[in-house]
Amino acid sequence: MKWVTRRNLHVDRTACSWLIRRFVDADATFEFVPARTDPATVDGKTFDMRGGTFSHQGTKCTFQAMVEHYGLQKDEALVELGRIIHDADVPPSRTTRREAAGLDALMRGVQLGIPDDHAKIEVAKPIYDALFTYCQAKVAAVASEPGNPRPKLSYRRRLIVHLDDD
Repeated sequence: MKWVTRRNLHVDRTACSWLIRRFVDADATFEFVPARTDPATVDGKTFDMRGGTFSHQGTKCTFQAMVEHYGLQKDEALVELGRIIHDADVPPSRTTRREAAGLDALMRGVQLGIPDDHAKIEVAKPIYDALFTYCQAKVAAVASEPGNPRPKLSYRRRLIVHLDDD
């Protein structure tokens, strides 16, 4: 199926492209149009466009809306990834999660350094694969922790523990 979005991809659009190919439509093709394009005039499913098939819904970014639409919210790692993408994509909440600032910086570099949107998707794929793996480990660690929070360590103690880790 053909998917259509605004050109000059950034966080939400690169993330949605990754989500589509990984979980929704492995054979997806993408077309990129000017921002003010009327979604009714294009052939394909539209995303992250004003009035598109998938777009921001309430406080959710397009990625989060797609996760919910396709019933993928049972995957806690995808939900966590969606939170990071939301925080990196939506300016008032930017950097609420520490990972969001890094993702925003990476995707801003991709956006500025790679003019071709198809190439941006290819470059972003391993970034989102790695971030998804990180989220899987993050939710697994939270699920395995006992009910009591981990005691906070001083900086010196954290450094010692860190240097002792393999």
